[in-house]
Amino acid sequence: MKYQSVFDIIGPVMVGPSSSHTAGAARIGRAARLIFGIEPTWATVHLYGSFAKTYRGHGTDLAIAGGLLGYDTDDDRIRFALETAEKHNMKIEFIEDTAATEHPNTARIKLGTKDSSMELVGISIGGGKVEITELNGFELRMSGNKPAILIMHNDRFGAIASVTQILAQHEINIAHMEVSRKDVGKDALMVIETDQNVDDDVMQVLEKASHINRVSRLMN
Repeated sequence: MKYQSVFDIIGPVMVGPSSSHTAGAARIGRAARLIFGIEPTWATVHLYGSFAKTYRGHGTDLAIAGGLLGYDTDDDRIRFALETAEKHNMKIEFIEDTAATEHPNTARIKLGTKDSSMELVGISIGGGKVEITELNGFELRMSGNKPAILIMHNDRFGAIASVTQILAQHEINIAHMEVSRKDVGKDALMVIETDQNVDDDVMQVLEKASHINRVSRLMN
């Protein structure tokens, strides 16, 4: 196995006790918060496999709640995240789900406000690393460890080209990209992982591009 850095070996700086069940869970929750774009007022979290069996002992519930509040893995406030969420009037429900999943550390997070909602599936693959495998019914594979932009768009000729041209004009390098759609000519999802964070001015340009419905980002 090739390691990119010492953190791949010793794991992330984090509030413990487990890199998979605590740090990974925090990153899944934080990814959901960042992609949604604002603090949700409610969340329903389905936990599967090992997550479901040990989440209280390993603080998985605290970690996901902390992530939904915007906390990173090393934020001491994670220890009090459920209390803080209650103070923020954020209602979080955890459900031990017995459905079979491909990975034992899987969480499905449904979150929203009175006006909008989102659903995301994330898995903790070890060492604090995660993958986002589903967003609003679209299958994807996003590491959650690199900056990324997620673009909901119409499945039309030129939509992808308009986005990549904007990124090239702003000298943003694409590390990984994938596109999925539910049907020809319908809604589609573009996921682009980048080598650097995408600034606000670039996001504003992307939002105005042809056939683009919604743009959100995941920042390091």
